[in-house]
Amino acid sequence: MELAAAFMQLGIAAGLGLLVGLQRERKTGDIAGFRTFPLVTLTGTVCGQLALAFDGWVLIGGFGAIAAAVVIGNLAKIRAGHPEPGITTEVAVVLMFAVGAYLTVGPPQVAVAVGAAVAVLLQLKQELHGFAAKVSDDDLRAIMQFAAITLIVLPVLPNRTYGPYDVLNPRQVWWMVVLIVAISLAGYVGAKLVGPRAGTWLAGALGGLVSSTATTVTFARRTRGGGEGTGVEVAAQVILIASAIVYLRVLVEVAVVSPELLAHALGPLLVMLALLAALSLLRAWRHRLPDDAEPADHGNPTQLRAALLFGAIYALVVLATAWAKAQFGSKGLYSVAAISGLVDLEAITLSSAQSVRGGKLAADLAWRLVLLASLTNLAFKSGIAALWGGRALVRRVAAYWAVAVLVGLALLAWWSGDAALLR
Repeated sequence: MELAAAFMQLGIAAGLGLLVGLQRERKTGDIAGFRTFPLVTLTGTVCGQLALAFDGWVLIGGFGAIAAAVVIGNLAKIRAGHPEPGITTEVAVVLMFAVGAYLTVGPPQVAVAVGAAVAVLLQLKQELHGFAAKVSDDDLRAIMQFAAITLIVLPVLPNRTYGPYDVLNPRQVWWMVVLIVAISLAGYVGAKLVGPRAGTWLAGALGGLVSSTATTVTFARRTRGGGEGTGVEVAAQVILIASAIVYLRVLVEVAVVSPELLAHALGPLLVMLALLAALSLLRAWRHRLPDDAEPADHGNPTQLRAALLFGAIYALVVLATAWAKAQFGSKGLYSVAAISGLVDLEAITLSSAQSVRGGKLAADLAWRLVLLASLTNLAFKSGIAALWGGRALVRRVAAYWAVAVLVGLALLAWWSGDAALLR
């Protein structure tokens, strides 16, 4: 092994061990802390390096020594009259040893991600226990039902195309459902974790992550009959923030499904994200709002009915896209994208990304369809704000959305199709 590579592995191991050890040192007086965790992770890395040169028994011996040290440490605590009911630290010790060993055989990015996840999970003990307490039986039932159906049904779904134009792939459709539910579930869990203390910015961010349209409906309803007061100002701010997060969500979806499309879509979508974020900051600076908004009470995104509905919409958009392309060429796709943006932005985003991945659609055309759908989605939310919130709310968001739409149209007209930022 090269000297530089060996030292890099040891350095990453020490850093990850220090990160987890610092968390344990501050939160508990347990058997392992700021010094022990770096030693454990370094032991794993050294044993992994020795195993590459000699034999795998070196790694097994190192693991046995760490396990024995954990047992001896716990026995000492029991004899001292300080038994601990949990085994979180012990499991973390074993895992960090494995992370250290993994550094010698796998990509360091994976080890860093696992080490960071360990630190975060240890730090969020109270929040995670609080989330478990807040989850209702219906929520838990919906999550388990969706997981069971996905794990059982997905493997047996045929991985081939059917139907008109030969574009509907059942397994692919359900994978898209799983992706959307996972992103929405992350926002739903975040809202449950922070509870009513979220504040305006976090309420908007979580709302955009779960569903910006549902967030617009919820906060527009809250302003009904409220006149021109602070409640309308807060609702407008949350809705504007959620509209910005939409572009972050779209970028994540594109990155997962089609990195090739991301190379072309990254520039214009980042412009829209930065623009709406800047408009949100501008509005917050102008109005100096109190940071007291509660997140919207979204339904559990793992509800089977909602998942099946998205799957149906996605399949319909895929069919409509294939039909429009066959009948009218690329010009027909713009009409499908505009209409899809009114119904479900994710459906046209994922179908476009899949088409690029399958070589059926040019990436330069695909990002334009996604951007156009996002602009019609903004127009649709303007209608929602007018219908549910009235003139007071519309006056506070329409001008900002109008700026975003104008910039988006300018990007559609003048952004170079050759400007791929990730080659």
